[in-house]
Amino acid sequence: MIFSNRSEAGKQLAGKLLETLGSTSDSSLVVLAIPRGGIIIGFQLSLVLRCPLDVIVTKKIGAPGNQELAIGAIGLKGEPVIDEKLAMRVGADESYLQSKITSLKVEVARMFEEYHGQKPAIDLKGKLVIITDDGVATGATMKAAIEIVRQENPQKIVVAVPVIAKDALKEIEDLADEVVYLEAPELFFAVGQFYQDFEQTSDEKVKELLR
Repeated sequence: MIFSNRSEAGKQLAGKLLETLGSTSDSSLVVLAIPRGGIIIGFQLSLVLRCPLDVIVTKKIGAPGNQELAIGAIGLKGEPVIDEKLAMRVGADESYLQSKITSLKVEVARMFEEYHGQKPAIDLKGKLVIITDDGVATGATMKAAIEIVRQENPQKIVVAVPVIAKDALKEIEDLADEVVYLEAPELFFAVGQFYQDFEQTSDEKVKELLR
């Protein structure tokens, strides 16, 4: 399946979510989008489900000498999520982790304020939280988002994405309460291969849709 753009993918995904969620009360629902690509999907979901939309900002903690290798992640609230075994294997000691966590906390807070202004984040306790993005390739960002949201004691976490790599699906299913998707192909090189228009989403667009 190839989507014409993120808006179309979001509308299709919203239709499937409506079937899945059935009689869920609107007041318990919150959509959290992973910026920036996820915001357009999230906007469509929030329109159809008639519920609040917010962003979840996370930053990965990179390994020493290889910042692309995620050994953990940090969000706006809650404790950092650390893969202790991997951290030990790559030589990320307590001093290294604390230094990275301190600097990343500042960056996450800055990004959240950039998107959000002075409005507080939505309280997720007892809510049915739908976490969305325009697609899931390795699953690292989504897994971090789930673990960070879980610390706020939501009623349920549903991951909803138009497309997810088959390899990542099992891992996401183990962490989330439910996963709703349109496609889970075996051959998955990049999220962009499933979109005709995969133009980069700007920070301005994120702020506009949140407003």
